[in-house]
Amino acid sequence: MLRIIFVFLSVISLAFSKPPTITPQDAKGKIQEILRSHACHHVLNKDLIKRSFINMIDELDPLKLYFLSDEIKDYLNPSDELCQKALSEFNESIFTEYLKLHSLMERAIERRGQLEASVIPATEKVSLRNFKDLGFSETSDVLFTRLCQVKALHEQTLEKLKEDPKKFFTKINKRRLNHENELLGKSSKEREEMALTIAIKAISSSLDSQTHYFTPKEANQFLIQVQQRLFGIGAQLRDDVTGLGIVKIIEGSPAFIQGKLKIGDTIIAVDRHSITGMDISEAVELIRGPEGSKVKLTILNDQEDTIDIELTRGEIVIQETRLEKTIEPFGDGVIAVLHLFSFYQDEKTSSAKDLQEALLEIQKNHLLKGVVLDLRFNSGGLLSQAVAVSGLFIKPGIVVSVKDNTGFISHLRSLEKKPLWDGPLLVLTNKASASAAEIVAQTLQDYGRSLVVGDETSFGKGTFQTFTLDSSHNAKVNPKGEYKVTRGLYYTVSGKSPQLYGVKSDIIVHGPLAFSEIGEKHSKYPLQPDEILENFDDRMDDIALFQRLQLERIYENSKQAKDNSLTSYLGVLKANTELRLNQNKSYQDFVIQIKKEEPDTENLEKTGLTDYQLQEGLDLIKDLIFMNNAKANAA
Repeated sequence: MLRIIFVFLSVISLAFSKPPTITPQDAKGKIQEILRSHACHHVLNKDLIKRSFINMIDELDPLKLYFLSDEIKDYLNPSDELCQKALSEFNESIFTEYLKLHSLMERAIERRGQLEASVIPATEKVSLRNFKDLGFSETSDVLFTRLCQVKALHEQTLEKLKEDPKKFFTKINKRRLNHENELLGKSSKEREEMALTIAIKAISSSLDSQTHYFTPKEANQFLIQVQQRLFGIGAQLRDDVTGLGIVKIIEGSPAFIQGKLKIGDTIIAVDRHSITGMDISEAVELIRGPEGSKVKLTILNDQEDTIDIELTRGEIVIQETRLEKTIEPFGDGVIAVLHLFSFYQDEKTSSAKDLQEALLEIQKNHLLKGVVLDLRFNSGGLLSQAVAVSGLFIKPGIVVSVKDNTGFISHLRSLEKKPLWDGPLLVLTNKASASAAEIVAQTLQDYGRSLVVGDETSFGKGTFQTFTLDSSHNAKVNPKGEYKVTRGLYYTVSGKSPQLYGVKSDIIVHGPLAFSEIGEKHSKYPLQPDEILENFDDRMDDIALFQRLQLERIYENSKQAKDNSLTSYLGVLKANTELRLNQNKSYQDFVIQIKKEEPDTENLEKTGLTDYQLQEGLDLIKDLIFMNNAKANAA
């Protein structure tokens, strides 16, 4: 039975591992299970088959160092006839085309081995930019040249590491051979199981960008390691030609605090052990270790300099910064800046509880004039906590609605009789604000309780997923694999979902990620958004009669209504922001740099020292407080 666990954190692909013992019948059954649970794709069709072929090629050869374009052209652009054939065979538990595609990889591995035996590393300098947006090689000669360029990159990495060349290239070759042997298996039976495993992965990932099938080993990694990998050192990792590329820095993490690790850097060694050619799971094993111990990461930056960064393992990994509170003096009182990094809950505390305590402490010691809730770089967390955090700032009312794969809509409500803070409020977001963070930002925006300030939009993840393994009860992993499947979309009280397009800022202030290709709309197969009826007037049609009577009693004395008063201020506030930012030469230089495809690192670091979004957020909340006071005095 599928246990519903709301999952809001995105996950990057896990490395291959030994395939589960599965038959074609098992593969068909697992895919059908996923389809039955999916938000919108309930049956396999030709379009999904087409996507799955492309996915399988990406799974087999993500760096385009094996296949030639001509040998996989039928699968890169499959005909309707081929897709229909594969679909008909699937219905009979037959996976002929996927097995054929896997057998093409066998031949490609053989060719790669022959080319590797004759490759002479190139001597000229090669840039990683040479590998951006590459297609598959058209001929063996072109592939040979590409492999020479990869060797040249390895040599450049070797110069930075100052490692023994023979040992270095022996390790790279060994890792390549191990990966190839894993793909090929030790017998025809293992080869078929690997092909079926990759087929399940390819088909499940064709449904949408957040649905994934996991082998038993990967399922354990998902539960034990993935969140630690994303948050342990504060970086999200991606396979790169020379090591593991940094694609995201989690604010408040050890890497962020030290300030030396940056997006675009590449980890090339862990504790002086080269990870060039190593898959993510192997690298994570090196990065993990006993609590309190140190790990040294060797980083290759975009200036092609190497630096060593030492981080502490253990409790810093588990007990990362969750909430940061500061106060800004203003007149005879203060403005509270509350930076929430995730939506969490454990035996001792929760995001809502910590926010509540922070607000109460500030109110006890100061005259609180306004609150800035900073949700930048907050990638989500527990749905229940998104509701609880929203409840600190609104009266009882619907916070989020969830529509599942059957079309049933349920509503999650805040039932706190009185908000902890009902005064001036502003929410900061950026392109890395996702899921639960988007729920809170858009809910407070919907009710007119807050303005949203920051990047033009947030991440745009308005879907929820369930995972088949119950992690809270030490459940055993299914030997035939587990899966995470998108079950539906969520919507805030306006009836709109942030899916794909994100939460739109009322006032735009560019941050470092403003022009980066980050967000759900940049993923491979994102689900399209839709809308449901708005729910400002709660119809309570999803709850039983007795509960409805109880809720009516709560609503009778206190119910959050839509407030349009902020709209009347918006024109003046936007004009103030435009004037301040236009006169801020440092900010203008900063925007010029972040718009560039290849920014000047030195100038970007210089102009990016100031947190312009927070600075402008504080100026805006001051404007808002002043305008509120003027309106009250006029009345």
